Amino acid sequence: MTETYADLIAAEDVLLFVNAAVTSTGQREFRSQAYQQRLSLDFLHEYVRVNYRTVYAASLALDINDHNAARVVEQLLRTAGEASGEQRRTEGRLIAARLARLPPQRVYRLFRALRAAKVGNRRTRAILRDWLAARPDLGHDAVKYRAGLKTAARHFHLPLTTAAGTGTATPAATPAAGELGDFLFKPGVRPRYEHPLLDAYRRAHYEQGAVYELPFTVAEGFAAKHGVAREAFVERIAPRMTRLERLRTQREAGADGAGAAVRTDLSVMPLTRLALYALSLTTEERVRRRAELTGALRSAARRAAGPYAGTWGRVAAVLDDSYSASGSGVKRRRPLAVALGGHFLLEALAAPGAYGAWWTSGRTDPLLVRPYGPTPLGMRVIDALEYAPERLVVVSDGWDNAPPGLAGEVLRVWRTRLDRERRTTVVHLNPVYNADGFDVRRLAASVPTAGIRDAEDLPALVEIAQFAEGRTGLAELQAYLDRRIESFLRTYERGGAT
Repeated sequence: MTETYADLIAAEDVLLFVNAAVTSTGQREFRSQAYQQRLSLDFLHEYVRVNYRTVYAASLALDINDHNAARVVEQLLRTAGEASGEQRRTEGRLIAARLARLPPQRVYRLFRALRAAKVGNRRTRAILRDWLAARPDLGHDAVKYRAGLKTAARHFHLPLTTAAGTGTATPAATPAAGELGDFLFKPGVRPRYEHPLLDAYRRAHYEQGAVYELPFTVAEGFAAKHGVAREAFVERIAPRMTRLERLRTQREAGADGAGAAVRTDLSVMPLTRLALYALSLTTEERVRRRAELTGALRSAARRAAGPYAGTWGRVAAVLDDSYSASGSGVKRRRPLAVALGGHFLLEALAAPGAYGAWWTSGRTDPLLVRPYGPTPLGMRVIDALEYAPERLVVVSDGWDNAPPGLAGEVLRVWRTRLDRERRTTVVHLNPVYNADGFDVRRLAASVPTAGIRDAEDLPALVEIAQFAEGRTGLAELQAYLDRRIESFLRTYERGGAT
């Protein structure tokens, strides 16, 4: 009995960490400051790494956010001496696979963190060398991530020749031997560079036309130096902009926010990013572009649902659009965007015509939701249960306050008195990390709760939430993690992780 109880406690500890690693980015939330978030994350990373190192490394195969993934990699590399030989081999494969999925700017930031921690052992150098070797074009990195690449080359003694940058690069995109070193450490020594991007950067200092051959974020600085008008610059640089850069600048291009020069195809945007964009528009813009925005959100939701589309049967959703869903200054409207994205994703997952949604505000038009008012979760849960769903999904920060605690009591009575056969599956997904409690806030002990950051992860998080009910131990959780690791590594080693 003691061993079983210990397993349950271990599973709860691991799920605490997973919830934190999914939701928290160490930034200010609606009810907690940034320093509180950071202190809470510091404790959890240290605690789980020391006590459950194997599971700590396995979290890299889960849907944890990029901030915590980079932090897990850093901690594993800094404490390699604490791992056994088998653990180091598994960690190395997981780290390589996760680094391939991380945005390059975050990996270069990781390089700087490892340098500050004075980590430079052979294992770390090999992992970072392999990551650099798989970069499509180190010339592009030298221009866009100049400081990060310099740090990597200098501190970790990584090669900057044709041996690096050959992972997926074409020969024409690979800098000639010695060019990268001269570009980074001896600027001005060469009259010209063979690599077109390196030479464009050199010419951009005095030639305005070369500015438009550079990546958008680099070109912005040169355009300001040359005194180019913002509107003219954005119009000419548009072909070199990424989808996200187009989305950020789309509203600058014209009075209606839809200038043709920077118009991006919303139908290919990720679901949560698209929900954030829709919520950033005024009510008038959302009404005017209703068909475009709704079509794009439903298209993104169908992509996220994948093979699970239409397989969840009768689904009810309780979605939080109270004032706390406004988030914070650094995570503006993030909780509301997760709820909005979750609405369209659950609609796609439900059987045709078998989906109902209840917003805490009582609104019925999802495209026009805004963060306002209290959080009467209990009343909306009652409404949703009357729909007699097979699945009830609650997306909320869990601060039930109108009246306080009603949602938890409703769900307790429902589970213990009215639905003992568990005909309805209830899951609570929380997009906000509660730093004081080292976990996401829960509605009731009988309701499985999981943290969520991106609406796209909803199906996987509903699956992992089953372990939060307290009836499964570490063995079942470890088996689930093993399956996720196998799938994660298989995808990476087949070339799909990037």
